[in-house]
Amino acid sequence: MAEYSTLKVDLGDRSYPIYIGQNLLDQADILKKHIPGNSALIVTNEIVAPLYLKKVEALLDGIRFESVILPDGEQYKNLNVLNTIFDALLTHHMDRNTTIIALGGGVVGDMAGFAAASYQRGVHLIQIPTTLLSQVDSSVGGKTGVNHPLGKNMIGAFYQPRAVIADTNTLNTLDDRQLSSGLAEVIKYGLIKNANFFDWIEQNMDALLQREPKALAYAIEVSCQTKADVVAADEKESGQRALLNLGHTFGHAIETGMGYGEWLHGEAVGAGMCMAAKMSALLGWFSNEQVKKTISIMKHAKLPTTAPESMDEKQFLDLMSVDKKVLDGVLRLILLKSIGDAVVTSDYSKQQLAEAIKLAYTD
Repeated sequence: MAEYSTLKVDLGDRSYPIYIGQNLLDQADILKKHIPGNSALIVTNEIVAPLYLKKVEALLDGIRFESVILPDGEQYKNLNVLNTIFDALLTHHMDRNTTIIALGGGVVGDMAGFAAASYQRGVHLIQIPTTLLSQVDSSVGGKTGVNHPLGKNMIGAFYQPRAVIADTNTLNTLDDRQLSSGLAEVIKYGLIKNANFFDWIEQNMDALLQREPKALAYAIEVSCQTKADVVAADEKESGQRALLNLGHTFGHAIETGMGYGEWLHGEAVGAGMCMAAKMSALLGWFSNEQVKKTISIMKHAKLPTTAPESMDEKQFLDLMSVDKKVLDGVLRLILLKSIGDAVVTSDYSKQQLAEAIKLAYTD
């Protein structure tokens, strides 16, 4: 029997539930009640398919379904691979009442979501995230898209799912590096909005790394509730939602500069949050003690805390200038006033940004 909690992303008539718990992939009724038509396309990848595809297919009794298996990795999150989803939809004559089911991590969720937003101008979408990063972050909130060689996530759409089904049992098959990558986004929620949660993560990091079910379920629930509240207040990122990008502008520069897939998203964001903390201290907003706490928690989570030496400062600045948070030629950064209090700001000089990047290569 499934034990789970349910949260709600409140977006009026487009509101949807997030189910969090164990054994959810054994419950056909949870999935099927969010499929309004009689056809579905499961989008997964070559790592997840052998583990969970048959399980999800078994839940679709009475529904016509097909599956498409993508290659695994951030380097495949592009328009060419996206076309394989459209090929499957068209080949199997899927109509406007089809439901796309994203079964996998953040790359699968982003690509399947963008396909759902685009195919026949919008079909139904259900997210079944199987990594910690996708369960706490990328499956919730409707951001979908693909990468371009010049910039990460620069082509996409806001498109909300009908439901998110986060079966925490899937984390048992996650490798340690992917688990740490997801912990970066968990830490982010503490840094931007919730100092008490940050303290809880510090105290329970070993339990999270050891995949203790209660600790993971609590971390996922608090993370999802935080994100759900922010998305409900600012769906299209005109203000408060940008806080969810703490560390991401620096991190996306690392991912693009190193080549997609070289660093995991959470690894780049972990280093990016350390960079944001150092820049916040440079501006006099964040204490040196809080910078040390930020670096320490990332290290405990087994995340990088410094920029890759193969990227120089000019490359960093160039890549950061190609970012979705550039408005009218000005790059808005998410920085920290204190642990639990983040701000969106362009109130800094080019010299201060350059100095922060210089500091990024050492702890």
